[in-house]
Amino acid sequence: MVRETRLDASDLIYPLFVKFGTGARDEISSMPGVFQLSLDQLEAEAKELADLGVPAVILFGLPDHKDEAGTGAFASDGIVQQAIRELKAKAPDLYVITDVCMCEYTSHGHCGAVDEGGCVINDVTLEMLSQTAVSHAEAGADMVAPSDMMDGRVAAIRAALDAEGYTDVPIMAYSAKYASAYYGPFREAADSAPAFGDRKQYQMDPANADEAIRETELDIDEGADIVMVKPALAYMDVIRRVKDTFGMPTAAYNVSGEYAMVKAAAANGWIDEKRVVLETLTAFKRAGADLILTYHAKDAARWLKEGN
Repeated sequence: MVRETRLDASDLIYPLFVKFGTGARDEISSMPGVFQLSLDQLEAEAKELADLGVPAVILFGLPDHKDEAGTGAFASDGIVQQAIRELKAKAPDLYVITDVCMCEYTSHGHCGAVDEGGCVINDVTLEMLSQTAVSHAEAGADMVAPSDMMDGRVAAIRAALDAEGYTDVPIMAYSAKYASAYYGPFREAADSAPAFGDRKQYQMDPANADEAIRETELDIDEGADIVMVKPALAYMDVIRRVKDTFGMPTAAYNVSGEYAMVKAAAANGWIDEKRVVLETLTAFKRAGADLILTYHAKDAARWLKEGN
C-alpha cells in the first residue's frame, strides 16, 4: 500500500537484433534467451510482447554487407528498414524505435567515418547519421535513437527529419553513453566490435558525472525528446542527477553485460534470478528512469503479470 516506486511492463523497451535470411532464431551465446531474428520471426515476437504488455522495441540490424561508408545503415532496403516495415504491417500497435549508429554497418566497426589515423570524423558522420534517421522515418519508425555520441548529432538529425516532413518523429538521445566494459556481449550480438582502437575518443569516461550533465544539456538544447543514460547499473547516480537537473523523460539502458552477469549467476544457482531482475529494474525507476531498455523485458513482464 505504501510502495513508493512501481515497476510495470509498460515501462520496458525490448531490444531486437534483426538479420537477413529466413527461419533464423540464433541464440547469442553470451546472452542466453536473446536471439538474432530473421524478418519472418518478427510477427511472433511482436505478438508475444503484446501479450506480455511490453509496448515498444528498439531495433538493431545485422547487415549482409559492410563497407567503409556504412551504406547499409541508410539503404532503403536495409535490414532495419525492412524490419520496420514488417513490424508496422504485422503489429501496427507496437511502438518501433530504431538505433541510429554506424558501428554495425562499417567495415572498421566504428560509429562513423574515420580518417587515416583511425579517428572518427565528426561532421562527416553527422550526414551519415541524418541519412540513416530519415531512412528509418521513411520506413515507418515511430522514434529514432542516435547512439553514436558525435557532437551535434541531435540537431543534425532533427533538422534532417524536419526537412523531409517528419516533424512528429521524436528523438531519444543516448545522451550520457559511457565507454564501458559492460557492452561486451552486445558486440557479439550486433557484430559491432571495432576492428582497431576503441571508442574512448567519442564515448564518455566512466569517472565523469559532471560531463554527463553537460552532454545531456546539449542534447536537450538541440531538440532531444527523451534523454538516456547508458549503462544503467553502475550509473544510477547519473540517472538521478540527469532526472533531477532537467526533469526530462529519462531512459536507462540495462545493457548486455549487466544482463549476462545475472544470467550466468542464475545458471550457477548463486542468485534468485526473478528477485534480482525485478529488484534491479525497480532500482532504475527509483533512480529516476521513466523508461528502461532491457533484455530482461519479457521475463520481467511475465513475472509482473504473475504477481511478484
